[in-house]
Amino acid sequence: MVRQADGGVTVAAKGWAPSGEGRRGVVVAGVAVSVAGVVGLHRVIPNSPGRVGSLVESFLPWSGVVVVLLFVVALVWRSGVGLVALLLPVAVWVQVFGGLLLPGPGSDTGARELVVVQHNVGDENLDPAGTARALVAAGGDLVALEEVVVPALGVYEDILGADYPHHVVHGTVGLWSKYPITEERLVDIRPRAFEEGWSRGLRAVVRTPYGEVAAYVAHLPSVRVGAGGLASSPRDEGARMLGDAVRGEEVRAVILMGDLNGTIDDRGLGPLISQLNVAERGFAFSYPATLPLARIDQVLARSATVGHIRTLPATGSDHLPVTARVTLNPLQASGRFAP
Repeated sequence: MVRQADGGVTVAAKGWAPSGEGRRGVVVAGVAVSVAGVVGLHRVIPNSPGRVGSLVESFLPWSGVVVVLLFVVALVWRSGVGLVALLLPVAVWVQVFGGLLLPGPGSDTGARELVVVQHNVGDENLDPAGTARALVAAGGDLVALEEVVVPALGVYEDILGADYPHHVVHGTVGLWSKYPITEERLVDIRPRAFEEGWSRGLRAVVRTPYGEVAAYVAHLPSVRVGAGGLASSPRDEGARMLGDAVRGEEVRAVILMGDLNGTIDDRGLGPLISQLNVAERGFAFSYPATLPLARIDQVLARSATVGHIRTLPATGSDHLPVTARVTLNPLQASGRFAP
């Protein structure tokens, strides 16, 4: 404390308390450091109770919005400390997600490239014909669909069939291809607690101009967010089963397309993400279609690179379609693993 007296200045040290501005700066800095920690160290967040780790990871890219809001608050409060502290979460966010913002490379006519389209068409879709025409217009080589219910199946077969003469359907998932399908079978990803007849996975071997590709189409069980947190046990069990199937796949080149009901950061999809390459460019938030908050519709690959992924215009579904360019590795894509 400083006192001004007639004879000069007397200093009495009775502790120091920051001003209101200083306290506000400390608050902004504290939140900024916390955001940086969540983004950079999200794997150390415990997943119990309520699978809170998976829940945080599902919306991790949106931490950038928190940083922007903190920046505005720091400007309004004129907090230099807060502005400096924000450099940390900005650096961490850019390191983790910045690459997804870069523009995708142009198409290389000499590349071993396949264009794939992935869409959960919705079992309550009132316009399957319009949805099918929109998917044809996307110009993919492969089209993967989920929630293909019997009343609409004939519509998809009729409209897609003109451009995609080869297709296979198991349960409620299907694959349409411009190239011949030489093998196909059901992939069992049914959690133990689910009733018999639940079928949402398939595998097909597609003979492309660049060699064989094992194409998987999957629709993992839904997750629910409630008072107890994230209910994802069936989804996680299905992901482990699908991961086992991919691990045992003998065809070197694999493309997995599907509604996985989880983002690539969600640890519940770890059995898949640990084996496969993810999209290098694009956020492509696909769900819900009215206000997309997360990309749960995925395109993943092995012995191949998934380039820019993007959403397509809305259809009659509650999901947005996504499309991606997949470039097969010329050194590894062809052939099969030795038994």
